[in-house]
Amino acid sequence: MMQLNIRMWKGHFNLWQKHALSSSNSNMLNVIEIVLPVFLIIGLGYAIRRLRLVSEGFFTDINTLVYYVCLPLLLFYKIAGADFSTSFNLRLVLATSAGVACCFSVSYLYGKWRAYSAPAHGSFCQGAFRGNLAYIGLAIVFNAYGDAGLTRAGILLGFLVPVLNIFAIFALLLPQQQQASSGKIIKQFIRNPLILASLTGLAWSYCRLPIATIFDRTLNIATGMTLPLALISIGGSFSLARLKGDMGKATLAIAIKLLFLPLITAVLMLLLNVSGLDFAIGLLMAGAPTAVATYIMASQMGADEDLAGTIVMMATGFSAISYTLLLLFLKSYGI
Repeated sequence: MMQLNIRMWKGHFNLWQKHALSSSNSNMLNVIEIVLPVFLIIGLGYAIRRLRLVSEGFFTDINTLVYYVCLPLLLFYKIAGADFSTSFNLRLVLATSAGVACCFSVSYLYGKWRAYSAPAHGSFCQGAFRGNLAYIGLAIVFNAYGDAGLTRAGILLGFLVPVLNIFAIFALLLPQQQQASSGKIIKQFIRNPLILASLTGLAWSYCRLPIATIFDRTLNIATGMTLPLALISIGGSFSLARLKGDMGKATLAIAIKLLFLPLITAVLMLLLNVSGLDFAIGLLMAGAPTAVATYIMASQMGADEDLAGTIVMMATGFSAISYTLLLLFLKSYGI
C-alpha cells in the first residue's frame, strides 16, 4: 500500500512538473513575441540610418512628425473614444505619479549628497525617472494587451505627461539654484502637444461627445502609422558617439529607472488595491526606458548632455531585458 501511495505521489509530481515547465515555456514564448517585435522595429530604424538609405535629416523630420502630429492624434483618438467612467482609474494615476515623485526625490537627494556638479546632477536626476512612455511604453502595452490596454494607457499618459514635465523642469533647474517660475512651467504646458492632445481627449471622453464617422475612420487610418514611426525614429537616433558620459552615474540612473521605479510603483499600486489590467499597465509604463526628450532638454537647459545621451542609449538597450522580466512576472500571475 505504501509503495502504491509513493508511486501515486510521484506520478502527481511528474505531471505538475511537466505542466509547470510547459507553462513556463509558453510564458517565455509569449513574452518574446511581445518584446522582440518592438525592439526589431527600433533595430530597423538603426539599420536604415547605418545603411544611409535616407538623408541625415530624415529621422529628425520623422521625430517632429510623430511628436507634433501622429502621437497627439493617437492620444486624442484613443482617449476621446474611450468610456471615461470605466477606463479611468484614479488610484492608478496616484500610484504611478507617486512613484515618479519618489524616484525624483531619491535621485535628486542622492546627487546632492554626492555633490554632483549642477549639469551632471540635472541630467542624472531627470534620467532616473522620466520614461519614454509615449514611444516605447505605449508600444509594449499595445503588443501585450491590444486596444483595451492602449486606451487605458493613453488615459494614464494624459495625466502622467504633465507630472513628468513638471519634475523634469525641477530636476534641471534646482541643481543650478534657479527657481522654476510658474510662467516657465505654464509655457512648457502650452508648448507640449502631448499634454494638449491628452487633456482635449480627456475632456471629450468625460463629456461623452461623439466622433463623427468620417473623422473616426480618418483618425483610425492616420494613427496606424504612429507607433511604427516612433520606434523607427528611436532606432535612427541611436549613436555610439553619445556613449561618452560618466558610466558610473549613467548606470546608477538606469538602475533607478528600470528597477527601482517599477518596484516602488508596484508596491504603491498594491497598497492602493490596483489590480488586473490596470496593475499591468502601471508596471509596464513605469518600466519604460529613459525618454529621448531628456537629452533634448538637457542640451537646451545647460545640463550635461553627454551624460543624458549615455543614459538614454543604455536604458533603451537594457529595457529589452527588464521588460522581458516584468512581462514574465505578470504572466506568472496570469495578468
